[in-house]
Amino acid sequence: MTERFETIEKIPTWALCYIINGDPTGLSDEDIKMVDGFMQKWQVEIVSPLSQDGNASFSHYPAFGLPAEVEDCKVIYHSENPQTL
Repeated sequence: MTERFETIEKIPTWALCYIINGDPTGLSDEDIKMVDGFMQKWQVEIVSPLSQDGNASFSHYPAFGLPAEVEDCKVIYHSENPQTL
């Protein structure tokens, strides 16, 4: 059985509908490729926003992509060291 890890990451709000619901509406092919790369490298199982109220903030350092509006999300993943992948 693969070990599971958990962290809180700043996930761009533009990617959440695709990550959570599988809906790529409004995303470019490059956006989808970036999200898919993040999900595959980290071996992500679950991304869950911490706030149910949509408390987005701006971050210069989101989990992926350029500076953007983000949501703090719990990320459950299987890669032991995703930063080095």
